[in-house]
Formats: sequence, C-alpha cells, structure tokens
Amino acid sequence: MFYVLAIIVIGFLINYNDPRLLSSDIEDIAVSPFTLVFQNAGLAIAASVMNVVILTSVLSAGNSAMYGASRVLWVLAKEGKAPSFLKKVNSGGIPVNAVYFSTIVGMAAFLTSFFGEGMIYTWLLNAAGLSGFISWLGISITHYRFRKAFIAQGRDLKDLPYVSKWYPFGPILATFLCVTAILGQNYSAFFGPEIDWYGILISYIGLPLFFLAFLGYKIVKRTKMIPLQGADFSKVE
Repeated sequence: MFYVLAIIVIGFLINYNDPRLLSSDIEDIAVSPFTLVFQNAGLAIAASVMNVVILTSVLSAGNSAMYGASRVLWVLAKEGKAPSFLKKVNSGGIPVNAVYFSTIVGMAAFLTSFFGEGMIYTWLLNAAGLSGFISWLGISITHYRFRKAFIAQGRDLKDLPYVSKWYPFGPILATFLCVTAILGQNYSAFFGPEIDWYGILISYIGLPLFFLAFLGYKIVKRTKMIPLQGADFSKVE
C-alpha cells in the first residue's frame, strides 16, 4: 500500500517525460517525484515537507537496522557462530555489547562516504542491499523445506501454532521474485555496446561475499544438506 500504490498515484499525477525528473543532481530533493507532486498541487513548502519525511524515514530505517543487527549478532554468539563477548545482556535483557558493536560498524561504514568520493560507501551500500534479498531468498527456501520435512515425517500441520496460506505457491513465488531481484540489480550492464564490468562488480559485490561466507562456514563446520526425514523439530514441539 505504501510503496506500490504511492508509485501508481505519482504515475497518474506526473508526466513520464517531465524534464524535472531527468535532473542528474541526486543531492537536490526538489527533483524527487514526491516533491513534484506537492509542487504541482501549489504547496510552496514541498521540499521542506519531503526533507522531514525523508529524515524520519532514515531514522526509522536506522533504528530498525540497529535492532535487527544487534539481535542477530546476539543469537549468532549464543550459537557459537560469533565472538562470545556479544552474548552479554544487561539487566533489561538488552544485548549491550552487540548494540555497541553494531553502532561502531555502522558509524565506520557511514564515515567511508567521506573517502574516495563515496566509492567505498557505494560498494558497502550495494553489498548490504543485496544481502537483504539473499536473506529473504534463504527464508523462502527454508519455509518450503520446513513444510515438506514436517509432512514427510508424518506430522500434522494442526500442531503448528501458525500455518502459512498458499503453500507451496507462496514460497515458490517469493523464491522466484528474490532471484529476479538479485539478478536484475544491474542487468543493463550486460546488454550495452560493451559489457560494463565495473558496473557488474559494484552491483553484484554482495554475491561473492555471500558465497565466500557460506562456503567458508560449510568448510570449517563441515555441514551437509539435511534430508527431510532428518530435520529436527524438537524446538517446534
């Protein structure tokens, strides 16, 4: 509702060939399609309104990322997949060391925007953005195999506290969309007069990083694919 419908409304209100949409000045919020909608409506403070909206969105996204990063680190530490000092929690149950570590890494990543004309920051940004799609791809595949393993072991879906609808169409569609989004990050780099190798590298930098971490973990821990009959559902019961 907040993304797709908003774009549809903008498409109805702004001409596709509006010259203001073609500005190359990405630091000027006045070229934002949302700002143009307000300007067309006669609101002179459109840019200021959009600055407030964008700042609020950035703070919200940062808060969400900080929460997610610190809790993931905490769980990884508890499972022996991250340094043990990240397991520490305070009296309120907050993983303080994981929060501090996430804050330091986040600030260091932001400071890279001041070096190399922001190139390093762009690389980190692309790697982080692609990791989100990879995470959802893993979730969709895990959900698909979870249900198949649950049934393969003769269990009843009624024993689950929640059963997702539209299985197996849902996880299959999610897998397809995630793969499409990952491969389509910069598909135009493959179809120009010459292949844009730099554009490919900077857009898909997250893939080699993921496979490096994935294969590294499998080699160190010597993990194998678990068959459906061997899946452990003890934590579900």
